Amino acid sequence: IHIPTPTRGSATAKAANTEVKIQGDTHGVTNLSIDKHYEYSVLIEDITEVQALSSLRKFYTDDAGYALAKQVDTDLLTLTEGLQGGTVGGSTTAAWEKAYIGSGTTFYTGNSSNAADITDAGIRAMLLILDNADVPMDNRSLIIPPVAANDLLGINRFTEQQFIGSGDAIKTGKIGQIYGVDVYISSNCPTTTTADTATDRVGVLMHKDALALAEQVGVRSQTQYKQEWLGDLFTSDTIYGVGEMRNNAGLAFVVPAA
Repeated sequence: IHIPTPTRGSATAKAANTEVKIQGDTHGVTNLSIDKHYEYSVLIEDITEVQALSSLRKFYTDDAGYALAKQVDTDLLTLTEGLQGGTVGGSTTAAWEKAYIGSGTTFYTGNSSNAADITDAGIRAMLLILDNADVPMDNRSLIIPPVAANDLLGINRFTEQQFIGSGDAIKTGKIGQIYGVDVYISSNCPTTTTADTATDRVGVLMHKDALALAEQVGVRSQTQYKQEWLGDLFTSDTIYGVGEMRNNAGLAFVVPAA
């Protein structure tokens, strides 16, 4: 898929009795390859079909959807390594070289762990990076591993009623928004291992335009009776592609795994 990538123009002063200045065509194209085909298959044998609860097939349907969605999620999260000029699939010592630590002001060093817990000041520092790049303030998301969510729940201004007018974060454990940014907690956030074998977790702050997902075939499920196996072959699959759209529209950050 060839996706137009427009660049911003600039305003020019209009003098009386002169022609307008036509903006130069400097727009680019982002090429996104639909090259990923994943499947989930299971054989439901006749004896199982007869003796098991009818909900068994529903379990496999739900599990297939989860497994395929997790794979798509993994492919998208992998791309966050390339934001801010990083290299996707970098070596152990250079992995997440353009990621920040939780303080939001220092780069992560892949050869040894300098990961730091996410902080209020760190979030504001990372937001400032996007602001300075003229990234729109709406449609931003903060995707964090559970360990970072645990840290956020310990920051008073994000949980206590005197700061946000509601104590819902304390009562429910859910973090809705921070500085107008939607917060999502995912156990599927990447894990990085440094050269000195330290294990850290990666989160990402991004605008929706940072990454793209193109589905040519959404998740579909099919069954076929296999007489040689005396059972139903259940298969779900999907065909899609992922790609980076705007390099400066997001950034990764690294926190300790515990």
